[in-house]
Amino acid sequence: MFGSIGMSELLIIFVIALVVFGPRKLPELGRSLGKSLGEFKRASNDLRNTLEEEIHVEEQVHREPTTPAPTPAPAPPVDDSQQHDDPHQDQAGNV
Repeated sequence: MFGSIGMSELLIIFVIALVVFGPRKLPELGRSLGKSLGEFKRASNDLRNTLEEEIHVEEQVHREPTTPAPTPAPAPPVDDSQQHDDPHQDQAGNV
């Protein structure tokens, strides 16, 4: 749980803290230390989440290919079946 600190080391640290701070001040000190550690953990989690979100956004930007400018649609095909060889006739078919 505490890495390389064993039970005997924890007991020695607790006894020294009890002697230095006294039995009345020790619970208050423990609460404030617990609150501080909780706030530190929350802040570090928020920082990590923010960094992960920024990295994700940057990856999305680099993955998306740049879209080229839209090309104009091709002209519709001309229907040659209605055209006549008479040069005097207009497009509506009138002479």
